[in-house]
Amino acid sequence: MSSDSQVKVPARAFALLPLIVFLTIFLGSGIYHSIIGTEFAFYQVKAPVAALPAIVLAILLYRGKINDAIDTFMKGASHPNLILMFMVFMLAGAFASVSSAIGSVDATVQLGLSVIAPEFVLPMLFIIAAFIATAMGTSMGTIAACAPIAFGFTQVTEIEVVYAIGAVVGGAMFGDNLSMISDTTIAATNSQEVQLRDKFKVNVWIAVPASIVSICIYLFMSQGSQAIEHKAYNAWLILPYLAVFILAFSRLHVLAVLTIGVLLSGLIGLVIQPEFNFLSLNNSIYDGFTGMFEVALLSIFLGGISAIMQKEGGLEWLIQRIYSMTRCFKVGAERAGEIGISFLVIFSNLFVANNTVAIILSGEMAREVAKEYGVDPKRAAALLDIFSCVVQGLIPYGAQLLLACSIAKLSPVELIGSVYYCWVLAIFAILAILLRYPKLKAAA
Repeated sequence: MSSDSQVKVPARAFALLPLIVFLTIFLGSGIYHSIIGTEFAFYQVKAPVAALPAIVLAILLYRGKINDAIDTFMKGASHPNLILMFMVFMLAGAFASVSSAIGSVDATVQLGLSVIAPEFVLPMLFIIAAFIATAMGTSMGTIAACAPIAFGFTQVTEIEVVYAIGAVVGGAMFGDNLSMISDTTIAATNSQEVQLRDKFKVNVWIAVPASIVSICIYLFMSQGSQAIEHKAYNAWLILPYLAVFILAFSRLHVLAVLTIGVLLSGLIGLVIQPEFNFLSLNNSIYDGFTGMFEVALLSIFLGGISAIMQKEGGLEWLIQRIYSMTRCFKVGAERAGEIGISFLVIFSNLFVANNTVAIILSGEMAREVAKEYGVDPKRAAALLDIFSCVVQGLIPYGAQLLLACSIAKLSPVELIGSVYYCWVLAIFAILAILLRYPKLKAAA
């Protein structure tokens, strides 16, 4: 974010209007159809179509030539992070489709049923997702690997889909928040100029207790679950998921992990399943692509809209307003600063729908707030990462919920209330601010 662009384009609130229009159409339509009892209420208006008026409005509000507005939109839509997200969507769809077609999902679920008691399925889904995300440093790759299995469990047990997928998303956000190689961790520590390990020491005292409470919630919810008799399965069909889980801990790029998963699933299907041929493999991969098309397109559209809002000073206006609000808090200097830092990243994330970008956008102002109010940079970095993960795990137009819900055939709005970890994490983070924990040693 260059100072030059900040000088040429002053901050203004109107630049935020396009995203507000999108949310009004998308969420408003879903709420209306829910009230009148329409089935699949939030699918009546397709999200990418709801984004089109917002795109038009963003271009019309742009102060400059229309061609420049379109160029800005295209640069935002083609940002490397969005291209990566698009590829994860596509490969995740292909992997889920091919592994399902050859029976890999069913076999893995039957293995799980044979070794995990029903009351432990939800806690184990959370724990497995948390471990994988911590190893991979990405919530997207974790959801792509775990959501099909979670959905498979719901098909043969009495576990509701929203709880199983919510456990996976919660575990994925836990790992994304704590992982040393997560881009959010790196962005938060770099913006506050602290070491990774120092931020981790603060973060872990907030995230781990939140995860323990979340696990207890899942255990309590699962009490009384009936045992399900597992069926025979071909152990070879488990290999694609086993390979993906193992490779997740190898630090291999998420795209490479998913590609190997697709290829291995296809190869095993060709060898083991007589009815599965190259044409079946082709159709399964393409079906996976088309199943993810809507969410991938929406991500690109929102990336373009966010770029225009940023270029037009909308996000700068928002950050400045929140910064000025911190002066109104009457709760002690450090607490006021930490509340302000939290609000900076929360509202940035709401408008850009990307936790890493939100941290980058709000990081410089957060560092100024930390200096002014005497907030330890390690706490500032932890709060930036924590609240960005909380928001990212709960917004219905964020990539994580869109990916999970595409795999599980859910509405993102339905899932929000079941991502318990993010809600519990928010509570623990607020308590950490109010109670001033964990206590940090003074710098020598």
